[in-house]
Amino acid sequence: MLPTDLLLHRYSGEAVIPKRLAIATENQAIAAALIQTFRAAIGSTRADLNQALAELEGTGTDYRIKRGLAHLLLSEAFSHFEVVSPLEPASLRQRIFTLATQSVPSVQTTQITIQQVAVALSQEMGYEVRPEQVRAGLYADLPENQRLISFEPPTVEMLLHRYNLSQVQGVFYRASQVVINAHRNDPGQYKLLFRYIKLFRLMSYIEGDADYGFTLTIDGPTSLFRPNTHYGLQLAMLLPALLHVTRWSLTATLHRKDNDAGTVRSHRFTLDSDCGLVTHYPPGKTYDSLLEQGFVERWQKAKTDWRLEREVDLIPIPGSVMIPDFRLVHPDGRSLLLEIVGYWRPDYLRKKFAQVRQSGRDDLILAVSERLKLEKAGIDLRQISTPIVWFKDRLTPKAILAAIEG
Repeated sequence: MLPTDLLLHRYSGEAVIPKRLAIATENQAIAAALIQTFRAAIGSTRADLNQALAELEGTGTDYRIKRGLAHLLLSEAFSHFEVVSPLEPASLRQRIFTLATQSVPSVQTTQITIQQVAVALSQEMGYEVRPEQVRAGLYADLPENQRLISFEPPTVEMLLHRYNLSQVQGVFYRASQVVINAHRNDPGQYKLLFRYIKLFRLMSYIEGDADYGFTLTIDGPTSLFRPNTHYGLQLAMLLPALLHVTRWSLTATLHRKDNDAGTVRSHRFTLDSDCGLVTHYPPGKTYDSLLEQGFVERWQKAKTDWRLEREVDLIPIPGSVMIPDFRLVHPDGRSLLLEIVGYWRPDYLRKKFAQVRQSGRDDLILAVSERLKLEKAGIDLRQISTPIVWFKDRLTPKAILAAIEG
């Protein structure tokens, strides 16, 4: 994402309008020139690359756009920098300084010292280490001396889309609340969205169901006791995940400090699924874990009329939603839900078993790992009426089928 000083927003009344670049010839030319600059800089230091970017930036009025695009290209998604030195720089400096103290400092003695170290390193490593490599490696660990080892260039269009998304993400840095209405989408899309909410540890309240949609109310960083920039970044990171959902709308309440008046002003930002933004997040993984993947593979080999379906049910519970891992369907019309509990963290276990109690479902089966320390997590199984299938290292179809028949 972009730092605050590279965000370009304008205000129209209470509305916030972020800067977005058209996928047009002029902007494509800027993006292409930046990508080529990075390509040409492979093997060069970060300082050399920054100098080339400054020359490309020139004195035009669009310098913040160029800096924003360059900032994105500098990210780990595209550029990989490394410390290049014949020896770890701190150790190399120690060798040089130790030898240097044995003679009167001068240009000549410094050159001799570097040559001595180069010879010694060549003998130790079994290949030639040249004096200029020693000299360059002395301070190779400084950021400006790190070298661009590889560059995975995006397409011109991809870079411009990434820039537009980052500008919109910057709006959420100062959000106090975000309300998302997602309606009549594929259950798998909801599952992916809820996963990201959990991953980014966002404080959310969820209402609705899969048939009519969900309303997600997410507290923003300025709703906390004091503004939290880190939480704002987490909230902004949710937007690319939301773009995987087909139909949705969003309203954010923002707070901005007016430095001249010394007051805080409120603004609003709206967005929907027709926004034209493009996500760089990959689609959801097929399975949450190797445990689930192995279970599916074994089920496919099992001789049974029960059909295994993945993540097709959403169970609304107060303030949240539960999405069982699988649904089992029989040709005679019977249907059961299966939830696999193999994760050990106490807070996860408490939340998972609380969801099971709140769901009130009588068509649910739990598969629980015997390795979990339920008692330490405060789980009282006497409060759970849902059938439980225990397993050790792997969950077998035979155990689930036995529970169904039982």
